[in-house]
Amino acid sequence: MNTRSRLNPLLVPDKATDHSRGSVFAPVTLIEYGDFECPSCAQAHGAMEIMLAHFGEQLRFVFRHFPLREVHPYAEMAAEAAEAAAAQGKFWPMHDLLLTHQPHLKEKHLLAYAVQVGLDVPRYQNEMRDQVYLQRVQEHLHSGRLLNVRSTPAFFVNGHFADVSFGLQHLHEAIDRVLPASPNA
Repeated sequence: MNTRSRLNPLLVPDKATDHSRGSVFAPVTLIEYGDFECPSCAQAHGAMEIMLAHFGEQLRFVFRHFPLREVHPYAEMAAEAAEAAAAQGKFWPMHDLLLTHQPHLKEKHLLAYAVQVGLDVPRYQNEMRDQVYLQRVQEHLHSGRLLNVRSTPAFFVNGHFADVSFGLQHLHEAIDRVLPASPNA
């Protein structure tokens, strides 16, 4: 039995609902439950860019929404905006804008980001008004709760929780530990 078949089904990326970067054949899959209004998620975003470049083809990165509405009042709407962008093939540009512009996530700002990433604005506005993607955001939130996610960012490396409460270096080390041994080692 291979490692992936023993994973909790919630930790198997879903092509239809998850957003991923990197090859589906990468030996390491990193899933993040994140909140666009969370300062720690913004810090993790910068570190993730470095790790994606460092690990290259060995790493697949999956992002899931976990808006902490009680402390981040704009996080859920920002997640919906990211999903609306995803429907137009622009999830990652919107994801990056939202995380780098955290203090500005009100509706008017989200609309400006939709324009900036080149979305069909009338479509975006209609989908946001009708909350077309709220259910998807809530499904991600629900799966995180089932996995005992309590705060963001929460990371899973090949199905195992990676505690980053003492720094993101722990995430890098967790990835290193599960990588296949190099033939040159």
